[in-house]
Amino acid sequence: MTDSVLRQRDGAVATITINRPEARNALTAQTKVALLDALRDCSADDGVRAVILTGAGPAFCSGQDLREHAELLNSGQSPLDTVRRHYNPIVETIAEMPKPVVAAIPGVAAGAGASLAFACDFRLAAQRASFLLAFARVGLGADSGASWTLQRLVGAAKAAELLMLAEPLDATTAHRLGLLTSVVPDDDLAESAMALSARLANGPTLAYAAIKESLLYASAHSLGESLEKEADLQVRLGASEDHQSATSAFVNKQTPVFHGR
Repeated sequence: MTDSVLRQRDGAVATITINRPEARNALTAQTKVALLDALRDCSADDGVRAVILTGAGPAFCSGQDLREHAELLNSGQSPLDTVRRHYNPIVETIAEMPKPVVAAIPGVAAGAGASLAFACDFRLAAQRASFLLAFARVGLGADSGASWTLQRLVGAAKAAELLMLAEPLDATTAHRLGLLTSVVPDDDLAESAMALSARLANGPTLAYAAIKESLLYASAHSLGESLEKEADLQVRLGASEDHQSATSAFVNKQTPVFHGR
């Protein structure tokens, strides 16, 4: 892994940090490869039960590094193959990860950076954070899943407005629209993100994975198919150690302890 993406571990919580603060954590090809590797490692690591995605310095992620993008355009190459090569698998890995992902947003999240935040399960933003769906400003459509996630968060009409007009949103407005889980004082972001992630890491990891899987499935399937999916998942979870021990704890008026098994 390059130093453009850092990974730290605190118990069962892994923190992945996009580490290009001098460029507002803009995404080069190298950074995208490193980010995907870090996400896949966390997804596969059974010892990791919650993931924080954040950016170094005062920004979350300003999206595609346009300097690199312009250089590729000027050399006659097509830089937009990065959508299939990099952005799509990054977003799919976040969405399909069998554990919760918390975006900790210290500042600006623009373009693909905003899309990455919207793909996470929870989004905590500092009061100074802002959001910009900047694609139309450079003559492009939505990518990195924004066409899918955004309208599920705010509705189709508002999603079209945010993408077409490409006006910035402050954290308070983003929270009011339903884009954020919460807004916290700037200096409290890291502590708040860790507190939520630690709570999730101590929770029923297999149940969280099933909830993510069922929501993703139901978004593209009928009610009947979704009911059948839920039934399959419940059978699988019913055999888990977590379910059996939690049921016993409930019956005996004890606090359940989950191990993700």
